[in-house]
This record gives sequence, C-alpha cells and structure tokens, in this order.
Amino acid sequence: MGEVALRRPEKNRELAAFLRSRRARITPEDAGLPSGHRRRTAGLRREEVAQLSGVGVTWYTWLEQGRPIRASVQVLEAVARTLRLDAIERQHLFRLAEVPDAAHSDEGGPVLGPQIQVVLDGLNPMPASVVTERFDILAWNTAYQVLFPYIAQASPGQRNALLYSFTRPDCCTAVQNRADQLAAMVAQLRAAYGHHVGDPAWTGFIRRMEAASPEFATIWATQDVAQPAQYVKVFRHPLYPRLPMTSTSFAVQAAPGARMVVYTPDNQVTRMAMERLVADPVQHQFPCWPAHQARTRDLLTV
Repeated sequence: MGEVALRRPEKNRELAAFLRSRRARITPEDAGLPSGHRRRTAGLRREEVAQLSGVGVTWYTWLEQGRPIRASVQVLEAVARTLRLDAIERQHLFRLAEVPDAAHSDEGGPVLGPQIQVVLDGLNPMPASVVTERFDILAWNTAYQVLFPYIAQASPGQRNALLYSFTRPDCCTAVQNRADQLAAMVAQLRAAYGHHVGDPAWTGFIRRMEAASPEFATIWATQDVAQPAQYVKVFRHPLYPRLPMTSTSFAVQAAPGARMVVYTPDNQVTRMAMERLVADPVQHQFPCWPAHQARTRDLLTV
C-alpha cells in the first residue's frame, strides 16, 4: 500500500493527543508485559507501543509528537491493534492520519439501532428513510416502501437512491420531477466525497455510477457541490399519479454521516392517499414494469 503524508498541523496535533490518550489507558499487564518498576505515568510507554506494533521507536515518537511524518495503512493497523481500538476509534485514527482504510470502508453503511426503525414507523403515513452520504438506503418505513416497492427485495448494494434515480426508466420511476433533483443529488454526493477522497468504497461507487449512467458522469464532471436542502418532490404511484411532498433531512447522531429524510405531504389529498396506501400496502407496479425489469436489473448490477 502507498503512504499518505500528514498535511494539516491541526490534525497532527489531534492525532498526537488521541494516541497519547489511548496509550494511557492500557496497562502493561493488558498488553502481556511485566509491570516492572513503578511508572511515573499510567499506561504503556511509547517504546512499548512501538515494540508491540513492530515499528521504530523514533517513528512512533514523532507520530505522537504530531510531526508531519508519513503513515502507511499497515503501520496504522498495527498501532490500532496494540492500542486495542474499537471500530469507531480505528476509523477516527485513520481519518486523523488522512489514510484510506480499505479494510474498514463504509461500504454497506453504518449499523442502525432498533430505535431508529421505531421512529421511522412512527412517521407513517409520511414516507421516511435513513440514507448515508452516498445515498445508500439503510432503513425505511411502510410509506416509503409503497412508493418504492423494489426496496424490500433489493440487495443492500442495490438500495441506493442515486442508483435508482439514474437507472429507472421515466415511465417506471416513482418520482415525477426526477430531472429537477438529479443535479442537486450529485452535487451533494460531490461535497460528501471531499471527506472520502481515496476511499476505495467511494471510488468504486462513483465508477459504478459512471458506467451505469452517462447522465450521471456528465453531471459529476461539473464539480458542483451542495448540501442537503429542503425541496419539493412529486411522487407518483400506479393508483395516484401525483403526490407532492416536501423533504426535510435530520442528522442521525447514532450513525455519523447518515441522515433521516422525511417527506411531508403538501396537501390533504396527498396525505389521504398515503394513509390509504399504508393501511393496505399491496405492492403495485406500473404497467410498463415487466418490460423494463430485465434492463433495470442489468443496470443495477453494473
């Protein structure tokens, strides 16, 4: 694996402080070392961390001092094991070091607690879902599923709002004003990508999107960036041709980077329609769906 230089002084300082704090909580006995003489400070010494990690003492000392040295994936993995970092701490270490962590990428998304589903279910008949920065759909409620019936049968790798928006034929999509949303969605993806440059999972996803949709590739090339915003989305259903709703996003603190997107009906007719659909969530498909099913499946598996 290649090495990445530590570029930002503030990140170097934060990395140094984080390493010192993790080192201080581990006793020699925890690491399988003799306790020896009384220590002036708690935890492992720098040279012990270096020895257990298989790295040079000078290199580790400089790392902990916040010097702008270079760190490889393998070395950070060894340090993470020595310091007994959990998944969140490990991710924090790699981000501070600005090193892509291929072995622990965010492919598949964060794990949500059961309480998130309880919240989503309580929002019925308003469609709601939890999505990642990459638009992977992690969870949803009944109201969302009646508009997007494919979501329950799709594999996790296919549950992605961007993939759906760019690959579904216009006659089969559940979003009537889809063209109005595409540029904004790609701009949000580009802004989020700035935090994940070099991450193999992100790079692979973008290449997959470019292969599946020339339209996506064209919009991606504009380099436009944006943040999630409130906007009107007009849904359509085989039984109801027009269901206008306004989207609102909320950060999900239990899953960093994820957000809950809730669609509020814009009028009473839409609300009543959603109430009926949720009360009797029979799966409906547009008449043209059988003819397009094979084509869509091929695009989704690119």
